[in-house]
Amino acid sequence: MGRPGKFTEDRILDTAMAITAEEGPAAATMAAIAGRLGAPTGSLYHRFASRDLLMAALWLRGVRRFQHGVIEALAAGDVEAAALHTPRWCRDHLAEAATVLLHRRELVARWPGELAGQLEGVNTGLAAALDACAARLPGVGRERLLFAVVDLPYGAVRRHLMAGQPPPPLVDELVARACRAVLDPVPEVRGG
Repeated sequence: MGRPGKFTEDRILDTAMAITAEEGPAAATMAAIAGRLGAPTGSLYHRFASRDLLMAALWLRGVRRFQHGVIEALAAGDVEAAALHTPRWCRDHLAEAATVLLHRRELVARWPGELAGQLEGVNTGLAAALDACAARLPGVGRERLLFAVVDLPYGAVRRHLMAGQPPPPLVDELVARACRAVLDPVPEVRGG
């Protein structure tokens, strides 16, 4: 039985994420990642055939980690918790949040064919959770739910992430209030 690799996939991805968060996606070259790890560049190419593949894997890992909490909250029927997951996760995982929410185009300029299926399926679980939750909330509708859980929290955290700062706790209060307002049933307008 061989010994475990010194430079695991997660360790390589964590290093790529740190460089991306500190210096931007262009700085996360295979040589820079290897240098920071103290690894031969060949170790990176052993795990990832190209920089595109490494950066795509980094983005996918982050998206999956982020979506997990949103999906759990939706499954429990707690829309407000699903919306609040975004600012809270961003505070707890600032580098990963910036990587996932701000840098997809720079990270994955050319999506590697090896991960095409994973890209297509990356939002499947979230979409299913949104559909199931919307079905349990008559009068809300999927579009309103999507706005409350995805669009609104993303807009609330984006400028903070762009400044390299975690969203302040006030963002949670504002997201919760806005979420409740968006989900509040709209009275029917009758012709008169």
